[in-house]
Amino acid sequence: MQPITSTPITSYPAEPTVLELLDKIRAYHPHPDVNLIQRAFVFAEQAHRPQRRKNGDPYIGHPVAVAHLVASMKLDEATICAALLHDTVEDTSATIDDLNTLFSPEIGALVDGVTKLNKIRFRSKEEKQAENFRKMLIAMSQDIRVILVKLADRVHNMRTLKHLPAEKAAGIAQETMDIFAPLANRLGLGAIKSELEDLSFRYLYPDEFKALRDEVSLRLEERKGYIQRVIRDISEIVQAAGIEAEVTGRPKHFWSIHKKMVRQQIPFSKVYDHMAFRVHVEKT
Repeated sequence: MQPITSTPITSYPAEPTVLELLDKIRAYHPHPDVNLIQRAFVFAEQAHRPQRRKNGDPYIGHPVAVAHLVASMKLDEATICAALLHDTVEDTSATIDDLNTLFSPEIGALVDGVTKLNKIRFRSKEEKQAENFRKMLIAMSQDIRVILVKLADRVHNMRTLKHLPAEKAAGIAQETMDIFAPLANRLGLGAIKSELEDLSFRYLYPDEFKALRDEVSLRLEERKGYIQRVIRDISEIVQAAGIEAEVTGRPKHFWSIHKKMVRQQIPFSKVYDHMAFRVHVEKT
């Protein structure tokens, strides 16, 4: 499983198409079962055809985007299909028996797991209750792939949250901050955790988010140049030492910077560690 690479949010490209999804899968899977994935897409498209997203777009764009996120984790074909089909049982007349028969019991079980998770509603904001809820989610998911599809579903829903009323959006953002971002972190999905936190930050504290985003944007090109220089310098050092390593760097996420500003009671101009670097060395 590979993490989704993430940088602080600004905007997102157009929704991916099913052809782009197949190209993404082929990049890590040399011989995917294209027929299976296409059948899952056609089934989902037909099942959701009468439905629209809050922005008026055809509903099928959502499961395709979720499947694209799942493919970013380099997961298997069954999980890709489950992502495409994840809302069919909850939101259409399709049944788990239909999925078991038309696809496979494995895919049916994954969709069933996601459907059951969708029925759980988080109420308490107490930290202990949130932790218990996260444990319950993991315990209910006998297959970790169910959680991964659910996290991808939450990421895309958060990316399109602007189409909901402000109060409802804030409630979903709070649930995301309390439950799903820590859950992603527990599973080692740091990029998903950071994106969910930044997206939640946008709706929970819109004024603070906008102010920080504007501050960061003023220095973005300067920061990018600095990151590239540091990556180059570190790469030269490890190569000179005869070490094979991948060096990466990125700007720190908005929520991380905001927390530091609040914790230390300092303005953005006094936050000096705006960037993070990682040296990944293959185990020998």
